[in-house]
Amino acid sequence: MDRTERFYKIELLIRTRECVSFATLLETLEVSPATLKRDLQYLRERMDAPIVYDAMANGYRFEQPAVRGTRQPQHELPGVWFSEAELHALLSMHQLLSGLDEDGILTRHLQPLFDKIEGMLGSNESEIRELTRRVKLISTARRRVPSRFFEIVGTALVKRQRLQLKYRTRGKLAKGESALSDRVVSPQRLVHYRNTWYLDAWCHGSDGFRRFALDAMEAAAALNERAKTVGVKQLETELDQGYGIFAGAKTQRALLVFDAHAAPWVAQEEWHPAQHSEWLADGSWQLQVPFVDATELLMDLLRHAGHVRVLAPASLKQAFGKRLRDAAAALD
Repeated sequence: MDRTERFYKIELLIRTRECVSFATLLETLEVSPATLKRDLQYLRERMDAPIVYDAMANGYRFEQPAVRGTRQPQHELPGVWFSEAELHALLSMHQLLSGLDEDGILTRHLQPLFDKIEGMLGSNESEIRELTRRVKLISTARRRVPSRFFEIVGTALVKRQRLQLKYRTRGKLAKGESALSDRVVSPQRLVHYRNTWYLDAWCHGSDGFRRFALDAMEAAAALNERAKTVGVKQLETELDQGYGIFAGAKTQRALLVFDAHAAPWVAQEEWHPAQHSEWLADGSWQLQVPFVDATELLMDLLRHAGHVRVLAPASLKQAFGKRLRDAAAALD
């Protein structure tokens, strides 16, 4: 390990064990006594670490405050500092990311960071393996994204380059219309939603914001043109007001009532950041959510079929009734 990693590990060992012997530090860091002495001296003199030698305990600890009852501010090395609990959380996040990132693109780029985190934890390899084995991510109906497009899109996003896309619009395909189109877009952000990746971008052909599913891209290439820069607030206003992944600025509000059977569960869920909800006198749960396109909202309502009433708007109520009748008819 390099010197910076040793510094973090020395501080972490002392912080978690309160007092650590010279022999323990040597064994953990796997350095010579001279190197360890230089590290300790550097931490004290250059990093202002309050490390002192406790002769009674025969080890190194952090200096206690001069006045009894007062609390010594926690010393932090320059740069990012994580507690041991935060480090474990980050490693768990790494495991989650590995489950989402089947092609390994994100994991490959972030692996050096997680290698450092493992080194900072002070745990041995078997403990690290056990930690990552104890986190499991279950995903259903995942749509695979060709890795070459993900990397091209991600690179263009970071470098602020325009993209040339060949895109297949599934909605047009279902209607028998020409579904394949060429687009020039300025990428704004990547969105991971329900096991699928999307690109939010400014489409120069339609002169507006669009959301593209990466698995619907037939081709993608970075252009040597600077991407159009759009403010985050404008992006959120245009694309984050709808329900689920369906975007748009013109919204309607759905008024829903879940009966007492479903209410305890739905009351704990966030269907939309801008939702309004309340308990009713009969134990049911009233929920109002904005939506642009009813497709995904109807899918979620069907999960509670028999336990939810759609009060408004009338178009949503009619569409929900039709879905229920069609489902019942399909059983015959």
